[in-house]
Amino acid sequence: MQRLSGIYERIELPRLTPHITRVERYGGTCQCCQKAYEAPVPVGLEPGSPFGTSVASLVTYLRYSHAISYQRLSHLMGDLYGLKLSEGAIANLLQRVQGQLETPIAKIVERLRSARLVGRDETGARVNGKNQWEWVFQNDQVCLHGIRPTRGKTVIDTVMAGHQPQIWVSDLFSAQAAHPAQDWQVCLAHQLRDCQYAIDAGDDLFAPRMKRLLLKAIALQRRRQILATSTVEQYCARLRGSLRELLNLQPKSVEGQRLLKRYQKIRAHLLLFLTDEAIPPTNNALVWTNFSLD
Repeated sequence: MQRLSGIYERIELPRLTPHITRVERYGGTCQCCQKAYEAPVPVGLEPGSPFGTSVASLVTYLRYSHAISYQRLSHLMGDLYGLKLSEGAIANLLQRVQGQLETPIAKIVERLRSARLVGRDETGARVNGKNQWEWVFQNDQVCLHGIRPTRGKTVIDTVMAGHQPQIWVSDLFSAQAAHPAQDWQVCLAHQLRDCQYAIDAGDDLFAPRMKRLLLKAIALQRRRQILATSTVEQYCARLRGSLRELLNLQPKSVEGQRLLKRYQKIRAHLLLFLTDEAIPPTNNALVWTNFSLD
């Protein structure tokens, strides 16, 4: 009698070779009218660049997601796929992709300019050896990235084009504080980072308590859909009460005093997300670890 004594696997990659479709068009002259004619081009196989969408997608992904140089990308395509792709061909291909993205980008901008809620952030970016800024505008439906040489409010004005969202979610940078929205939710991810900095700098009174309160508020927002409305209201009232108590503390450390002064000024914008479950507590998609509400 036989029985299974073990299972194991071995994984191999298939040989990767380009799939080439050759198009031959025939034509001639009509014997009746003497006009020249030519066979129609198959849809998707129009003349022009020989490289199809799969090649364009892979090259774009490797170039912009993994920062592979043109030279290395040319070698990689030859070594892995047996595809001869010069650096000039790569540049032309990426330029073609850029043109194809203009229409989708315009649609994203159009949706942002009618959105109820917009989250904003920016970070440094190097362009041709110079420092610039990568701007991000996003909500739960669309996301727009753009690199500009300035960090000023003019970028916001250009993108939003006069649109006034109901809610703006961002950090405390001056350009963000001058947002065009009706109300403002301060990004708590940035505040948690600053609280931790104050803790590391020696504040043991205000920053630790503030950090715990913010984490509790974020945990409540994550769980509110599975909690009874009355339970959510009780937690919200408790959190607001705790915030009032915290803002009456008198920390002795410089960093604690700095945070206290900041939060006294923006207290109305710290827990705005508790009033509406559609408002996120941060301006970026973060994975939060479980945190007790009690």
